[in-house]
Amino acid sequence: MSRNTIPRVRAKGDAFSIGFALGRASASGFSEGVLRTEHYRALDARWRGSDYLKTLESAARASYPRYVREIEGIAEGAGQDFETVFLWNCRGDLRLPEGVSPATKALAATGCTSLLIPGQGDGPAIIAHNDDGAAEILGACTWVEVEPDEGPAWSCFMYPGMVQGHTFGMNKSGIVQTVNNITAHDLQQGVPRQIICRAILDARSLTEAIEILKRKDRASGFHHNLGEAKTRRLLSVEAPASGFAVREAVSPRAHANHLIFSEFDGREQTITQSSRNRQETADRMIAEGALVSGPEAVLFDDTAPIYRDTDRKCDDNIHTLATGVFALFPDRVEWRVHAAPDERDALSGTMRIA
Repeated sequence: MSRNTIPRVRAKGDAFSIGFALGRASASGFSEGVLRTEHYRALDARWRGSDYLKTLESAARASYPRYVREIEGIAEGAGQDFETVFLWNCRGDLRLPEGVSPATKALAATGCTSLLIPGQGDGPAIIAHNDDGAAEILGACTWVEVEPDEGPAWSCFMYPGMVQGHTFGMNKSGIVQTVNNITAHDLQQGVPRQIICRAILDARSLTEAIEILKRKDRASGFHHNLGEAKTRRLLSVEAPASGFAVREAVSPRAHANHLIFSEFDGREQTITQSSRNRQETADRMIAEGALVSGPEAVLFDDTAPIYRDTDRKCDDNIHTLATGVFALFPDRVEWRVHAAPDERDALSGTMRIA
């Protein structure tokens, strides 16, 4: 029996209705997983009721009120108060208090691994991604397929209680996004990074997505891998709160969860040993031609390891929660989600481009 079931959840309607359906689907994972983590408890003790959290909420409501309405729906569906869910959605925008364990500090600095593989000839461009997170939510995540009243339809891998976009997903306009955590020490008051990721799911072009990531009022940031099916263009974007840099992928490239572009040389950030190892190993494997066997040959590496399994006693309590692979054609995106190396194609499908 799988220990990493990934249910498929469908939702439609207005923002609150969508959020409610997704919150209800993830209610047990949120209450039994998220709320029991030291990470959540530490943030809750430090930031609940704070002026700083209220400022983040005000910035989100002013810029993207519809996405805040989704969070309100998630909270209602999950049986939680709004502040509890909103605080968790701001976890990357809030500094951890002193005294948390090294494991929780490592969790806050951890992240994922992505591959960008340009198309050859008439072949598809490919974005592939390991999504790494707390082992406590393994088996509590879902694949959501949404038809909103406003904006394009979209699908995404969902953590319990989180507004969508910060993992891996795509929309009906053919925009694909995968996200890697970064831990730059440049947090500021502004729009929470989860909200920014959600906005990308509504983007109808790479140009629109880039304009969203260029905002100067972001509270913190991520690394974003972006693809556009209609043109098969692939972009790697580092977007901490204090800056923005983009590279177009003209040859295969990898990105783990720390800043690597020259624009951010000297920028203070936390880099875990796992992140260094995954970046170095992926770069080496690409140079050695491993991608001839497909992106899974790199993403399922067990030496660094790139694929992270708590059974192998990694350097933290992190697990690869799922692996997403997206093949971008001019008229469609073909996708598959692996629950584990020995549970491939747990979900798959084709999204036709509107």
